[in-house]
Amino acid sequence: MSDGLSPAPSRLDTVASGKTSAAHASYAEKDEDEYPTSVFTLLTDCYSPTCTRDRLCYSIACPRRLEQQARLNLKPQPGLKRSISKESLGETKEPGALWAESVSKEVLESVSENERKRQELINEVISTERDFVRDLEYLRDQWMKPLRTKVIVPEDRREDFVTQVFWNVLEIHAVNSKLCELLLKRQKQQDVVEKVGDIFLEMVPLFQPFVKYGAHQLYGKYEFEKEKASNLAFAKFVDETERLPESRKLELNGYLTKPTTRLARYPLLIEQVTKYTADDNSDKQALPKVIKIIKEFLTKVNAETGKSENRFNLAQLDQQIVFKQGEAVDLRLRDEARELVFKGPLKRRGGTQSESAELQVFLFDHALLMAKAKTVQKSELYKVYRKPIPLELLIVTVYDDVPTGKGSTARPKSVSSKMSTGNRLGGMIAAGAPKQDPKTGYALTFTYLGRKGYSMTLWASTYVSRQKWFQHIETRQEILRQRSNIFDAITLSDGFFRGVNKVNCSVPFDFGRRIIYGTDEGVFLSELREKARPPVKVLPLPGVTQMDVLEEYQVLIVLADKTLHTFTLDALDPSDPMGSLKRGRRISGTVSFFRAGICLKRTLVCVVKSSSLSSTIKTLEPIDQSMRGKKRPTFQKLLQGPGQESLRVFKEFYIPTESSSVHFLKTRLCVGCNKGFEIIDLETLDTQGLLDPADNNLDFVQRKENVKPIAIYRINGEFLLCYDEFAFYVNKIGWRSKGNWIIHWEGHPTAFALHYPYVLAFEPSFIEVRHVETGALHQVITGSALRCLFADVPPPAPPAQAAAMHAMNSFGRMPMYNNSSNMALQRAHSLNMLPGYQRPPPQMMGGTGFNSMPPQQAMMYGGPRPPPGAPPMPYAFSQATPVPRPPPAPISPMWESAHASRSHIVFQGDGTVFCVKLAGPKDPS
Repeated sequence: MSDGLSPAPSRLDTVASGKTSAAHASYAEKDEDEYPTSVFTLLTDCYSPTCTRDRLCYSIACPRRLEQQARLNLKPQPGLKRSISKESLGETKEPGALWAESVSKEVLESVSENERKRQELINEVISTERDFVRDLEYLRDQWMKPLRTKVIVPEDRREDFVTQVFWNVLEIHAVNSKLCELLLKRQKQQDVVEKVGDIFLEMVPLFQPFVKYGAHQLYGKYEFEKEKASNLAFAKFVDETERLPESRKLELNGYLTKPTTRLARYPLLIEQVTKYTADDNSDKQALPKVIKIIKEFLTKVNAETGKSENRFNLAQLDQQIVFKQGEAVDLRLRDEARELVFKGPLKRRGGTQSESAELQVFLFDHALLMAKAKTVQKSELYKVYRKPIPLELLIVTVYDDVPTGKGSTARPKSVSSKMSTGNRLGGMIAAGAPKQDPKTGYALTFTYLGRKGYSMTLWASTYVSRQKWFQHIETRQEILRQRSNIFDAITLSDGFFRGVNKVNCSVPFDFGRRIIYGTDEGVFLSELREKARPPVKVLPLPGVTQMDVLEEYQVLIVLADKTLHTFTLDALDPSDPMGSLKRGRRISGTVSFFRAGICLKRTLVCVVKSSSLSSTIKTLEPIDQSMRGKKRPTFQKLLQGPGQESLRVFKEFYIPTESSSVHFLKTRLCVGCNKGFEIIDLETLDTQGLLDPADNNLDFVQRKENVKPIAIYRINGEFLLCYDEFAFYVNKIGWRSKGNWIIHWEGHPTAFALHYPYVLAFEPSFIEVRHVETGALHQVITGSALRCLFADVPPPAPPAQAAAMHAMNSFGRMPMYNNSSNMALQRAHSLNMLPGYQRPPPQMMGGTGFNSMPPQQAMMYGGPRPPPGAPPMPYAFSQATPVPRPPPAPISPMWESAHASRSHIVFQGDGTVFCVKLAGPKDPS
């Protein structure tokens, strides 16, 4: 019979594939309507995946049934015979399985109707528990033992495979077999079971293995399916075992899910028992406690299962993602905390078919990935379409208003991290909003900020789908902001400097309570304590590009239209701007920029006149207020104006290259120019490059063209050099330090600010905040048209005051031992050393050794100190008349004000002026 039937499938395959045999071709000439066309089921294969030629199929309509009966020597059955399904022993009761059938008629009639229902429910709990334990024993005996003892899985991974698939099933069996035993024992002892709550209260707290199993269940299923697909011996074993009567026609996966489904079923069963339990029964209080404990375990199972599923999916995805050559990015998808937040298809529109293909988009907790799904050798892969976008640098634009009539336009609305300095309504849209409707779809524009960035518009099929993407990204970015909020942006002025009156610079003073703005229309003064009061013009000086305040000398320096002016602060009169302007003094013309700071223990102002080939730098020194107002020649008064002379020339020098910045070190100037950083000794005026050309580790910057040096900061005795592409450390002799430590900026920074231990890099669309020790990106503050208006460093104590403080601190004090704790203190003290200002006064420290010396001489400031490491003085010396302690050195209010003011970082974004402030403690609510 098999010989007669075997050709049939191949013939049907031929017909189905559209290939016509010679015999069949003769019928093609006849009218097709003369002959009905259909499928003869006896000539087809059985649709059941478990049907084989060697076993009788369950279906009487199976095309192989005659063949199977012939092979098994069975007689054809005329029809179906009714039989009881035993697929679930807990659901289908065998005769006598009900409680009413298991007790005598006298016992049954002795209880109320309510109690009968309760006993039936208790009996169901016990019988289903017995069935569950039997299912676990089935797994142990029919699967685990054969797999461990037979040659089905290779020996080198046999034990690991069994462990991965069945995990801790035996631990669950140990707990539940004990529970089942106690319940059956109670049932045998009492025809009418009085209570079961005490047994559950004893055993349910031991249900932790359910949590462990649920967390691993997905991995077990994956290992099982993978082995089944690759191991023919194992596939055969699975097929044979699942056909055993003990399997009750249930596949292995059905048994592997029983532990989690059993745990979820407990509350349902026990709640019904509680419902029919009398109030005076102890179970009325015990069973709710049991339910509470089980639900807590269920919550843990759900949480762990969710985490496990997330880790499993991410591990799978990590293997499926394929990057273009040279564009690989480590998404760290196997990190323990990584999360796949949302995924789905979005369409790409374009002219060609490939440009209009559907993309699979994945939103992780840290990045957005767009990829094309491809099937390669029966495996699904995701080819990355564009570089993944970090959520900190992602701007999503959606279009709220769909055009409804002629001439109407959609208003673009975008969402970004809540770290942004304001909304971006219309800020990132180059043209009008695209047309949107159910037929064309709904657009989302993803913008990747920074030097690696791009912009792409994708389309969701429905408005609801687009909103889901929008909300998921917004929520995840808010979570990121909460986690990494280092700085807050505090609004100083909102809306005043919009339009033509563009603010170009600012400088805070008076303890940061007042701020001066330099704009295209002049100089404005703002009282920050009076927020409702707008800035007031104090100098009608157009084209202001740079300003600074020397608070110790009460001098304002203004660079406007390349001309440098000075004004005394007391000459600024908001009620008479023109009068204030006349009281100023012109210092120099054709000035490119200037910079004020401290070098050689002097306050200096460097005025730079720079061209493409050379730079002339004139260093000026402020004149003390008591020395101002002396007579000047009449011709000089005509050139410089009637204002008081406030600056005088200190030194002047020339360098043969264009310069762009000046930075102050302790005894030298550092000038940023096209070649890099140049060091000028102000005492000898010698010039040399900061970077040593002998250091091969600096070739990456020395050989690079068009890289611009912008800032230099001294941190822990080393120098952090900030260029517009990267930042790295060098030591005092110009060699690279910290190994291969380097920061590659995400954007194109135009300015930097240091707020130890963070460095802020400003570019027009965002500010990146990085740690100066690790280089890690901690925060991104997004915005529009961002510019740094003021960033400086607090000044050290003036030399005279530093000496007084030095004397006061060293007077009458025992010498300090030069131990590790003191060294740590010294290092910590130097952390705040920043460019432009000298080191704070060093602590007087002792060493080792001792020489005889009169105590009074040792204690006098300026005289020799006790030898390092001197031991404490004997008691007799301590009785000598002490030398009077000098009065505390007064702290200059001007120095305090300058210190507080110059700690501020001020920037502008889209017409609003902000001040950077360390974020406060998180709101506990």
